[in-house]
Amino acid sequence: MAGIVLCGGNGTSHSAVRLFVSCCKSRRGTLNSHLSLFSERPSNTIVSPVGAGWYCRATGVRFASRLAGGRTADSRLRNNTLAAAGAAIVAGFMAGFCHFQKAEMASRTAKDKEGEREILEKCKGFMAAPVTDIEVLQQKKGDMSARMEILIMETQAAFCRALEEVDGGKFKVDRWQRKEGGGGISCVVQGGKVFEKAGVNVSVVFGNLPEEAARQMRSRGKVLKGKDGKLPFCAMGVSSVIHPHNPHIPTMHFNYRYFEIEQEDGSKQWWFGGGTDLTPVYINQDDAAHFHGSLKEACDRHHAQYYPDFKKWCDKYFYIRHRGETRGIGGIFFDDLDQPTQEEAFSFVKSCADAVVPCYLPIVRKHLNDSFSTAQKDWQQVRRGRYVEFNLVYDRGVKFGLATPGSRIESILMSLPLTARWEYMHEPPKGSQEAEMLEVLRNPKDWV
Repeated sequence: MAGIVLCGGNGTSHSAVRLFVSCCKSRRGTLNSHLSLFSERPSNTIVSPVGAGWYCRATGVRFASRLAGGRTADSRLRNNTLAAAGAAIVAGFMAGFCHFQKAEMASRTAKDKEGEREILEKCKGFMAAPVTDIEVLQQKKGDMSARMEILIMETQAAFCRALEEVDGGKFKVDRWQRKEGGGGISCVVQGGKVFEKAGVNVSVVFGNLPEEAARQMRSRGKVLKGKDGKLPFCAMGVSSVIHPHNPHIPTMHFNYRYFEIEQEDGSKQWWFGGGTDLTPVYINQDDAAHFHGSLKEACDRHHAQYYPDFKKWCDKYFYIRHRGETRGIGGIFFDDLDQPTQEEAFSFVKSCADAVVPCYLPIVRKHLNDSFSTAQKDWQQVRRGRYVEFNLVYDRGVKFGLATPGSRIESILMSLPLTARWEYMHEPPKGSQEAEMLEVLRNPKDWV
């Protein structure tokens, strides 16, 4: 079709061109390639030496020229011919354009089906069916809420299977529903070979934000404008706490979550939060360096400042103020992450979630056969008491869960150890390993 020219004095052909241009506006690249066909003298057009007209090789039609110095005797025939040619050309363009549209739609349909099959295959590897119906996740596969739910389900399954391989036991999978909206999947092993208690929970809840929860968020600077006193919300996350038998294997916690709130004007506020932290009973420099190094590597893929900032935030957050000590040796912690873009924030959270197994399981395997004394086990119990104090007094997730109607208390308090100990006025002997541990907790340090 190269070299076809639409011109002439008849308005019909120009209208046809305008129709074609209008239809093609949404496909600018396609339009631009076709607009090169509309020129007054294309390369394959022969202009008569006497200016009486021009001849188009592509159509074999001779047209009278406006430059001939006046109207020809058969101008009406010329105009009708132009109109017919213009209409035919546009019809051809439109047929090709429609064919292009159909091909593109078929391509999108194929991609949609491929995306739905991918979601279905992922779901087969989860510890249980996702909280949201699979068909709904397939329909909303591009929405962040659907993508985040798939990520937390994948994280739960990967971590549970890694722990099962080490422990030899199986997680009890417990599915629960919340009458106000949503539910969750709790995976817990208790009294295992390696882990005294370990839980990996997923929750996906929605409804109207309770006033106590809204008050907590406003205290962090959130500006929340509800309609008729209501704030529709959607929250989801994966959370885990691991309490090993052996005091030389550290306790580990991680949590990654996503929050959406719909405001009175229909707009949505969204943010991500979470972190991973380690709570050893005895300090091991190599373990600390490996743990923090793995998290730093995950952070550095996205921003050089993430690790130092989120490491400091973690030390500050997991601080037991009434004891004057941190809960453990930290890791990373962040909240209200809503920049630079939603896609980049999600990608960062995914990197952190993917780092959970490699940052912790090598430490577990390293100390599987370490021997320990009764005194060392007692010190572990005392440190667990501190863990309980922080979770019940300060932890934001526990407080949010307890303030949310319909929350599952068993899943919220899953983070607490099976056993703990509180000794009156306990102070470890100076120069002991226990005193060394306490010194680190009272004065957090850099590990990488």
